Amino acid sequence: MLFGRVISVGIGYLCGMFLSGFLYGKKENVDLRKVGSGNVGTTNTMRNLGVKAGILTLIGDVCKVFMAMVIVWLIFRNRYPDSVKVLELYAGVGCILGHDFPAYMKFKGGKGIACTGGLLIGFCPLAVPISLGIFILVVAITRYVSLGSILGVISLEIQIIVFGQMGLLSVPEQYLTEVYIVFGFVAGLAIILHHANIGRLLKGTENKFSFHSKKQEA
Repeated sequence: MLFGRVISVGIGYLCGMFLSGFLYGKKENVDLRKVGSGNVGTTNTMRNLGVKAGILTLIGDVCKVFMAMVIVWLIFRNRYPDSVKVLELYAGVGCILGHDFPAYMKFKGGKGIACTGGLLIGFCPLAVPISLGIFILVVAITRYVSLGSILGVISLEIQIIVFGQMGLLSVPEQYLTEVYIVFGFVAGLAIILHHANIGRLLKGTENKFSFHSKKQEA
């Protein structure tokens, strides 16, 4: 199934390079790479272009993961009927990589949190309430999106292991360890890409979330 894994990651990567925030910014004559954090994800889009832009970016980043997973399912559902869900997972990971490291933008994209959320919804919806709840609660209390994102992905990995051991992932037992490792990679990558945010959190200089964009404030 190595061939299937490689193809799935490739399909996901191509889908992941559709950066809705960057494209929306271009429509508004704003290059998100040159404003705010320089990130093309949901948070920086919302901070600089407003709530509508942020929501559309979030939806776009979640939906492209679904698209990658569906394409892989259509291609491999007959060839690997028992393990196609594992290949869907690789498609989701590829999508995150395409979002975080798009080739046409010198491998500088987003941080993959919305895409990770899309992967979680598509692969293990049971884990969504807790991860999303932690994210919302932390952001509501601290107004730090980065802290909510980090704690959210940590909870994701824990839940995947718990649900896997409970037999709730609909994945053959022989692939469970692989699934845990892949999700560990996803969580670790998200944390690594937030290294600058972690530094600012420790210094108390991290930007706090607001529904008012800089464009509106100006």
